[in-house]
Order: sequence, then C-alpha cells, then structure tokens
Amino acid sequence: MSARDRTSTDEQIRRQRPRPEPSLQPRVLLEVPGVLVVDKPAGVPTQPGRGHSDDTLLNGAFALRGDLLGALGSDRDWGLVHRLDRDVSGPVTLATTAEAYDALRAAFADRLVRKTYLALVRGTPPSSEGECSRAIREEIRGRMKVGLCPQRGGETALTRWRTLVRHDGCTLLEVEPVTGRLHQIRVHMAALGCPVVGDRVYRADAPPNTSPLPPGRRADPLLLHAWRLEIPWPEAPGGRLIATSPIPAEMTELAVAMARLRPGHG
Repeated sequence: MSARDRTSTDEQIRRQRPRPEPSLQPRVLLEVPGVLVVDKPAGVPTQPGRGHSDDTLLNGAFALRGDLLGALGSDRDWGLVHRLDRDVSGPVTLATTAEAYDALRAAFADRLVRKTYLALVRGTPPSSEGECSRAIREEIRGRMKVGLCPQRGGETALTRWRTLVRHDGCTLLEVEPVTGRLHQIRVHMAALGCPVVGDRVYRADAPPNTSPLPPGRRADPLLLHAWRLEIPWPEAPGGRLIATSPIPAEMTELAVAMARLRPGHG
C-alpha cells in the first residue's frame, strides 16, 4: 500500500468514533469548562489510524470523557485540537464543547499558542540562541511522509531555540516552534547540523532515512519533549491556560549529568 493510500485509510478510520480504552487513560494536566489538556507518553499515537485502531491517546481520552468528546463528532475531530508525533511526549489539547473547539483551533491557526519543547541534540547549533526560518515541504518517500528543506518553494516555517547546557558533543535546547509544520523541530535541527538524539529519520547532511528497522531491533528513544503549552483563554487567570508536562526520566538524568559535568549555560 502506498503512502497516499495509507493516508486515505487513516482518514476513513478517524471518522469512526474511537473505542474507549481504560488502560490508556492519560494523566490530566489541566481541565476547565470546554478544555481538557492531557499528557501523551512517547510511543503512543495521538489518534487512531491504520494499525492503531484502539491503542492511541484518543482512545484513552474517550475512557475519561467519552460522552463530551463523542458529542463533537468526526467533523470536529472528536475534540482533538492538535497532535504530537508518536515518539514525542507532552501535552495534547482536547475540546469538550463545540464552542471551545472552534476557539482553540482558531488560536492554533493564528499562532497565538506558545509551545515550548526540550530537545537534546547532537553537536551544537550555530549560536547559543537564534531561529531557523527555512521553508519545509512535505514529501512522500517510500512508505513515509517526511519534511524537507527545499532550495525553492515549501511552506513558511519558523523555529526558535535557546541553549540550556552543552557537554561532550551534545546540547540541551529549549525550542519554540512558531509554526506547526510536519516534524518541524526535527527537520530544522537536522538542517542546522544538530539532529535530535534518537532521530533515525532526520540526519545532518543526509536525506531522510525512511528504511524500516531491522527485525528485532527497537528504536532508540527520541529525546524531544513537548514541555509547556500556553493557550490564550479569556476566562483563565491572566488570560492564559498553562499546562506543563513532567520531563521524561531519560532526559532529566542526562540533563542533570550534563549540568554536573559542565555547569554553566550557553
């Protein structure tokens, strides 16, 4: 099956009401009337698709608030406002009313939502802080859809970074994707020559690696975490909803070790 055929199949699956899965109920990071923010673990798909009909974050969310999410229907994505890549952990926002869904989608589309990630990369970016504005074009390579930084064309993309600590050939960054292109942080970091640790697809000075893993081999964890989400919301104190996801243990341990070995920033 081609990537285009799989995309069509995914769309058909996503129009079906997700089946609740109590074993996958996510941790609630924030809940106010109309808005639910939950914590997605790494390795869990955000929503059902081919090969993942009932083992996704949305299946777990339906076990929590299925009555509210189900009322929104497939036209409003069963309440799902945005997504994270399967291998990325962090906060995911769902709406529990139609009015909230429309407002949240508009906030994301207008780039009013601030998303802050933590990324451990190999090497160092060209400066301690800065931004990458290289355009990104989606392209199908073999069985995978990937993001590329073409010489011409592509969609506008902007990623800002700030160095937190460096040691032994790796750098821990605070990263803000201003736009939301496919695999944006991973694509831009690789384009800067400092790919995310654990990323076997996007590499420095090489085309995306879309080959499958050898049988019996597990992928290394992708050390990219969606840490903090700030959403404009008039009814919230200060006019913003803020959800923070606990940093995964493997990133915390590495960051502490780096800081101890080489204290200081930048």
